[in-house]
Amino acid sequence: MTVRILHFADAHIDIANYGRHDPATGLPQRVVDFLKSLDQIIDAAIAERVDLVIFAGDAYKDRNPQPTFQRAWGERIMRLSRAGIAALLLVGNHDVAPAENRASTLQEFATLAVPRVFVADNLKLWTPAELGVPVQVLSLPWVTRSRFMANLDTTGKTLDEVYNEIHDRIQRAFEETLAHEIDPALPLILTAHASVHGARLGSERQIMLGHELVLSQGLVSDPRFDYVALGHIHKHQSLNERPPVVYAGSIERIDFGEAGETKGYVLAEVARGQAEWRFVPLETRRFIDLFIKPTAADTFMDEIMGRLPSAERLAGAICRVQLEFAAEHEALLDEKQLRDHFHGAFELRLLKHRLGSDKSRLPPGTAIETLSPYDLLTLHWRLKGRNDSEIDTLLGLAREVLAVGPDGDGSG
Repeated sequence: MTVRILHFADAHIDIANYGRHDPATGLPQRVVDFLKSLDQIIDAAIAERVDLVIFAGDAYKDRNPQPTFQRAWGERIMRLSRAGIAALLLVGNHDVAPAENRASTLQEFATLAVPRVFVADNLKLWTPAELGVPVQVLSLPWVTRSRFMANLDTTGKTLDEVYNEIHDRIQRAFEETLAHEIDPALPLILTAHASVHGARLGSERQIMLGHELVLSQGLVSDPRFDYVALGHIHKHQSLNERPPVVYAGSIERIDFGEAGETKGYVLAEVARGQAEWRFVPLETRRFIDLFIKPTAADTFMDEIMGRLPSAERLAGAICRVQLEFAAEHEALLDEKQLRDHFHGAFELRLLKHRLGSDKSRLPPGTAIETLSPYDLLTLHWRLKGRNDSEIDTLLGLAREVLAVGPDGDGSG
């Protein structure tokens, strides 16, 4: 028995970092881009006649989406329901409620009992009787500490020790399920919204603060799984060959940290003991990120313009140009000429990094070794154009960071 799966994740349909509103829909133009990617995925699921769609978490940018965006998401998921395609929606970290016993952003599908649409908000084995598809799916939504710590003694334990205990509990739950609940004759899929040890991290992971649970490779690569559908990390990648352990990646680029990543979804054919899968790229808006460092004053603008892609290549793209040049050369920058070249781009972000000379950084006759860290920071921020009030605030923060000794004097 072989089942056809479409696996996608990290839709974040309401992210609108760039551009203006679309006059036809009234939505931010970037939201329209995300919805176009989602439409391609829904179209593919119907055209490919897949048996099951697995969405591995994060429908929106946060836990409080606007009703307009909820409507847009719901319209597309309802297309799957009307087409008779089962859809399992896993709750991700951007979907989960901030407090216990609060509804997730996906909860309405379960509340309204939408036919063939299922919300996976806890660790559970979904059976063919529930899904209407001859496959078993073990779901692991985003793990919050509060859910596990209610019955966990954390006295004297570090955060790492707490997460190790949570991981051990999940491992025991997996083992109990795999040993006693699965049907060995049917395909078995694991879907999880989590970080996995060894995964290459994209910009979404880099901007997250604090710690989070990281699943071990051994846990997700258990040979009893036939396919592992992951979400949370935006970079598409495969972590294991048999069983395939696959991050589908996000469906659109969030920011320039993902400029070089191809976005898409996964089609898989899964049978007991084997799985074949392929990544399908989506047609998405291009990001173009340029770093230019002109050096000579007499060829300053020629160096910049010579590094730019053609106007045709820039058409409709989200562009960033980072210029690094000596501070005394700023008068040579013809910003109008530069922006005119990008007139067909969707958006241009121009960043100017001015480099000062050594003489401009230090007071005359002052040796760098005679200056304290606070003196150097003051000079740096003054060079960056900070006023005295801002510098005082920043120095206060710096003293807190640098005061690592027992008396707060940095002597520890």
